[in-house]
Amino acid sequence: MSHLESRRERIEFNKLQKRLRRNVGRAIADFNMIETGDKVMVCLSGGKDSYAMLDILRNLQQNAPVSFDLVAVNMDQKQPGFPQHVLPEYLQSLGMPYHIINKDTYSVVKEIVPEGKTTCGLCSRLRRGTLYGFAESIGATKVALGHHKDDIVETLFLNMFYGGRLKAMPPKLRADDGRNIVIRPLAYCREADLVKLANYRQFPIIPCNLCGSQENLQRQAIKQILQDWDRKHPGRTDSIFTALTRVSPSQLADVELHDFITLEIDRVKPVVATDHASAQRIDSWVPQQSEPAPQQPEACPPSPLYIEARNLKS
Repeated sequence: MSHLESRRERIEFNKLQKRLRRNVGRAIADFNMIETGDKVMVCLSGGKDSYAMLDILRNLQQNAPVSFDLVAVNMDQKQPGFPQHVLPEYLQSLGMPYHIINKDTYSVVKEIVPEGKTTCGLCSRLRRGTLYGFAESIGATKVALGHHKDDIVETLFLNMFYGGRLKAMPPKLRADDGRNIVIRPLAYCREADLVKLANYRQFPIIPCNLCGSQENLQRQAIKQILQDWDRKHPGRTDSIFTALTRVSPSQLADVELHDFITLEIDRVKPVVATDHASAQRIDSWVPQQSEPAPQQPEACPPSPLYIEARNLKS
């Protein structure tokens, strides 16, 4: 590699780092994800996204406006061939406090899910339940997951296409039992940037196919659709995500979200125009009250001479 190529790569890497830090910092600020004194449990799966999340949070921790602690947690689900040494060695090299949870959910999933069916859904639910319980036991106040913007938009379409629900992944969530706050610091980050960071950093990636399960085919189909859209119309995924932050309940059809039932007309409030053009448009649609027609003077009664003349003429 020439000196020029090396320098160009360093410049691109610095831009990438700044972009990712800025996006994570904005997400944390917008949703108040991390507060003073928080103990953030960073969930590591061994994939690129969770490695990137830990890397960025450790970097932000040095200059953050609030003081907080980080602890990394990985769950060994006893999948055949899982390289148990990879994550401990990596975290020790960083001097990062960590915990490894040993729990055989692999056997449970294999026993319940029929052969040939994807195990991802049940596997992730069992993993989340265990992690939430562990977070409480170590006094963690926030549980950080590595879902990014593409994941959130894909989940929106999965729920629409296959579940008939307008629902995605929120950047911040209180767990159903109310005992944990889940945060997604990568909510504003694109997957392509995280792939680049993983390549630059050479994270020791652990593949998520050790169980032999097929990938979630529905999610893969949605991912392909979104990638095609982004190629043909750059920025499409970003635009869809922005829509999630600008919801108008009165323009949808959920009667529990908006009170359509008791809607009534209200013609008492005055029509307010924001500018002259608006006033003209409003005037053209609002019927103007016509002024009363001027009264005609009462006619004088005919004189006796007029009546007599008319009689003679007939």
